[in-house]
Amino acid sequence: MVPEAEFSSYYGRPVLHRPTWKAVDIAGYLFLGGLAGASSLLAAGGEATGRPALARTAKLGAAGAITLSLAALVHDLGRPARFVNMLRVFKPTSPMNLGSWLLAGYAPLTLVAAATEVAGRYRPAGVAATASAAVLAPAVATYTAVLICDTAVPSWHEGHREMPFVFAGSAATAGAGLALACVPVAQTGPARRTALLGAALELGAFAVMRRRMGLAAEPLGTGRAGRLLRAAELLTAGGAALAAGAGGRGRGAAAVAGTALLAGSAALRFGIFHAGVASAEDPRYTVIPQRLRLEARTGPAGG
Repeated sequence: MVPEAEFSSYYGRPVLHRPTWKAVDIAGYLFLGGLAGASSLLAAGGEATGRPALARTAKLGAAGAITLSLAALVHDLGRPARFVNMLRVFKPTSPMNLGSWLLAGYAPLTLVAAATEVAGRYRPAGVAATASAAVLAPAVATYTAVLICDTAVPSWHEGHREMPFVFAGSAATAGAGLALACVPVAQTGPARRTALLGAALELGAFAVMRRRMGLAAEPLGTGRAGRLLRAAELLTAGGAALAAGAGGRGRGAAAVAGTALLAGSAALRFGIFHAGVASAEDPRYTVIPQRLRLEARTGPAGG
């Protein structure tokens, strides 16, 4: 019998270069971008439906989250000039370039919306900025999924069909979690509904993604990534369940639900980040799927 192959590479090096991104910076960037995008949508909704506390919290949350997200990105890049240099060209085929332009347009809008809210002046400008930020918000919440899937990293690339939906759901639970944790219960109706919809989308899309990814899904269930992603599922499901009944249970239940949803969203982004790094380090996740795709096209014998 032929012994089972051991996968290695020349001089013991991985087939792919290990992602050099720092976990705190880039996983934090992924989480904070989603939180900002969902918060902008809730801010616009709160303003349109006469929920001032919800609108105020969401505006401040969006501005704070996108500011921290940009700070994490610039810290990982090494110096601000590298981010500015990405704006020297417009390249529709590059998710990084389009994302840079998206952030350059979105971040000032959130800051104007938050500043006018705090100052209590220039309300027309604040309303316009809030509405404009909400238009860009869905792209802000999901473009990072496209960014990481547009790489050769197996556990990211193989999930390219579902990852934007996973990130959209995760963003919704984060934005709803912030509102539940900080807004009076009487004004959290939209946040509770957003939490339920976001959790259903995140958990459902993640389950479909894992089934479809095949071998590349293995790092999502092992090691540090596996622990984080299991925690994410428990926190998101538990937070959504608490959020569903938080309207009649008082401020404490809403705060616990919101904290769980925020933690679950963060754990998901960090788990997916670490799974990608693990898949890049092990040649099996690159070599075996390539062989299977080749056999599917040519047949096992190559004919």
